[in-house]
Amino acid sequence: MGFGFNLFFVLILVPLLGILLLVSSVKSKRLPLKILGIACAVILFFAFLTGIFRRLNSNIELSKNDYYGEYVINRDCFPGNQANWQYDHFRFEITDKDSIFFYVTKKDKVLKTYRGKISSTTPYSSARLIIEMEKPTHHILLSNPTTYRSTRDFYLVFKSPKFKNVFFKKGKWAPIE
Repeated sequence: MGFGFNLFFVLILVPLLGILLLVSSVKSKRLPLKILGIACAVILFFAFLTGIFRRLNSNIELSKNDYYGEYVINRDCFPGNQANWQYDHFRFEITDKDSIFFYVTKKDKVLKTYRGKISSTTPYSSARLIIEMEKPTHHILLSNPTTYRSTRDFYLVFKSPKFKNVFFKKGKWAPIE
């Protein structure tokens, strides 16, 4: 729960519930006990509901295994001719043997393959990808990607000196229609 709820709980709700309990024991009436029971049920219901909403709206937590797979240019981030051109010319694959293969392509034909190794670090709850490429390497792979997570998936952004940000998402390459 947040700070505001904790403040409300400690300064207002607990003293109010204590007063209701005290009144019901002194006056021997059932109405304050019913109010107390309903208030506790409502509080528990909202705490349960908050927990569910927090879980549903939190970003996914990634492990190293989540990075394994094929990646293509994410044309949804900045659609247009440049994204389409990048989609037809760059893609990569991360294998479960911790290898990365970056492909320079011309549509479905692979022109050049850059090889490297991957590892991950977990400074917080979600793993971050670390790439070590054989030299010389492609300009897109000069630095480690930034991982952007949502509630269901993630995408990687590489900083390229030629293209600025290059966005990749998991997926299989297919010709653009």
